Amino acid sequence: MDGTVLVADDDRTIRTVLTQALTRAGCKVHATSSMVTLMRWVDEGKGDLVISDVVMPDGNGLDALPEITQRRPGLPVIVISAQNTITTAIKAAEKEAFDYLPKPFDLPDLMKRAAKALDSPRKAIAPGRAESPGAAGDLPLVGRTPAMQELYRLVARVMNTDLPVLVMGESGTGKSLVARAVHDFSDRRSMPFVVAGAADFTSIDGPATMLSKARGGTILFDEVGDLDPEAQVRTVRMLDTLREGAPRVMATTQGDLAQRMEAGHFRQDLFYRLAGVTLTLPALRERVEDIPLLAEHFLLKAERDGMPQRVFSDDAMELIRRYSWPGNVRQLENTVRRLTLTGGEGEIGRDEAEAVLGNQPAMEPLKGGGDGDRLQASVARHLRRYFDLHGGVLPAPGLYQRILREVEAPLIEIALDATGGNQAKCADLLGINRNTLRKKITDLDISVTRRRKLM
Repeated sequence: MDGTVLVADDDRTIRTVLTQALTRAGCKVHATSSMVTLMRWVDEGKGDLVISDVVMPDGNGLDALPEITQRRPGLPVIVISAQNTITTAIKAAEKEAFDYLPKPFDLPDLMKRAAKALDSPRKAIAPGRAESPGAAGDLPLVGRTPAMQELYRLVARVMNTDLPVLVMGESGTGKSLVARAVHDFSDRRSMPFVVAGAADFTSIDGPATMLSKARGGTILFDEVGDLDPEAQVRTVRMLDTLREGAPRVMATTQGDLAQRMEAGHFRQDLFYRLAGVTLTLPALRERVEDIPLLAEHFLLKAERDGMPQRVFSDDAMELIRRYSWPGNVRQLENTVRRLTLTGGEGEIGRDEAEAVLGNQPAMEPLKGGGDGDRLQASVARHLRRYFDLHGGVLPAPGLYQRILREVEAPLIEIALDATGGNQAKCADLLGINRNTLRKKITDLDISVTRRRKLM
């Protein structure tokens, strides 16, 4: 790597780590905790790349982006932020950041992005548009896990295109919220956003009615997999009549439409008209690290609604993290509101959380291809969707280790739970050496609780 990098972050540790890593890579580095100093360096013509935090003591990295672009056209800016929300990612895209990374970030990943920024012609992650609406800040699309961050980047890329968007995910993951965010941040935000369900297509005039309501805005086919064969035919005919100035088409689905299509339950021509870009929302149990962020978000939301101010104890939060959440984010929100309403002020203890969760439904069975749906086939479908999400662009290097880590971590966590935290029994169950298990527990940051296993 060659060039001068300007680093702005009020965290001394981050400044030190980035300075050392970039210097070793061959760059010159100027680091500061002040936005004023950063802007002075920009004015003086210093730097070939800026790496900036969002929230600084004397300014905001996102707000400074247009000014940096005006003063130094072509100077790439990588935004790093602890505000792990879809709003931050989209604002970074709208204001023409070269790239966006959430905190805590992966240092090798950041170094690769920095090298790309230094070696490539200026290219933002998405074209700049109008300011995003403030209402989107209330969306519970919060998360620092890789799956959610990749989703944010995809939303930023597709929001101002005319491509159809298919949003997939289990019930309660927030599919309609993502669809609404794509509309609200797009150039169509001032036009209607119309949600059409299966009941709206029961009559012959249903599709035409929905189309006239949407005008040049967005029409969302909610749970499109529920459309019966006749409604599917009407929908295809409606989509075939769309011309310039027609509404953007989006759809949500709980099930795998590709699988339904292969089974003959969903029209192939309709599938390809809807699946221009596929956005897949992970289940909450697949992004456990986001549960504390979401729970805090819902506690603050309840407080704004006039409910008592409450916080989770460490034991209660650990219980919340370990629950399977078959109803996903929606179920978590309802649970937090119930804890806020039924308890007093102050801390939510483990016993209180346990009492509420004891009345929640157990984990739902996996939905797939029936008895013959083996793990290998499920993994293959997941990986195909993962590659499809990148729209013909290869994922970031290191895919093999990332996939292995995603499989290993839940396998070891479940095996430890089944053996009551007994590492000797767990190692025997998995068929690996006990020292190997200990190393994997450390490397994967797995929490081990020794307890008596009730059979």
